[in-house]
Amino acid sequence: MTSASAALPRQPGRTRAFLRLVMIEHSVFALPFAYIAALTAMYEWDANIHWGRLLLVTLAMVGLRTFAMAANRIIDREIDARNPRTAQRELVTGAMSVKHAWTGALIALAVFLGAAALLNPLCLALAPVAIVPMVVYPYGKRFTDFPQAILGIAQAMGPIGGWLAVTGSWSWEAVVLGLAVGIWIGGFDLIYACQDVDADREIGVRSVPARFGIPAAIRGARACHVVTTALFAWYAVLTGAGLFFWLGLLIVAGAFVYEHTIVRPHDLTRLNRAFFSVNGFIGIALFVCALLDLLVRGLTP
Repeated sequence: MTSASAALPRQPGRTRAFLRLVMIEHSVFALPFAYIAALTAMYEWDANIHWGRLLLVTLAMVGLRTFAMAANRIIDREIDARNPRTAQRELVTGAMSVKHAWTGALIALAVFLGAAALLNPLCLALAPVAIVPMVVYPYGKRFTDFPQAILGIAQAMGPIGGWLAVTGSWSWEAVVLGLAVGIWIGGFDLIYACQDVDADREIGVRSVPARFGIPAAIRGARACHVVTTALFAWYAVLTGAGLFFWLGLLIVAGAFVYEHTIVRPHDLTRLNRAFFSVNGFIGIALFVCALLDLLVRGLTP
């Protein structure tokens, strides 16, 4: 090794760079709710956990989310290069090429479609319905001030798909849970977008904060999370949830209150804590409580 090559910064491997590109750890936001839907469907079906089907749900969810994030990063790479907050992303710095990003995205898409095909014909037939909003979302900021609504629609697919994976039939209970998740994620994305207001206005990226201001976005996020809590409660009623689920809902409501206490229109210093820590906690907490509730009610591992 020459002294010149030793001085060069070491680049991460392609796989590691791709996992960083798609922020694979953020699967924690939506995956627990697909599990809640799938396990509730199993409880209503025969009260047994079907581990193979749960594994396929996991592969489908992670595959679809990975494809969506990779496509998002590829489509937005020129915008990311002009925003100081995102200028260090892998496709901007060259740590990952567009070709390799597309390769990873297509592999993830194949995993999703393969898992959907193994689950049941309805899951495979409806797979395009889940894919379309994932691809449309990054373009949304170019033609609408409400791209978070598109993101919410995309994220609502997770619980609906989790239920379909088990039963192979439509469920309005899953739709209610999906709406709760979609509105929740759309709401906290309103908060997250507040940090890019100045850059978005300069570049021409459209969003609620850029169009209506940070205070309006924060108020919108609060309204979204009130509606989310109500929809979680409605889901609990529809599925006959017990004490542990309602306890989980109280924990979630408390987390929402805390989130909106630490993020204020004129103080975004703790925004990352609200986005990453609190929202990750919400998904895990409600899943744990929902699982305990189903086990107490008779779900057999």
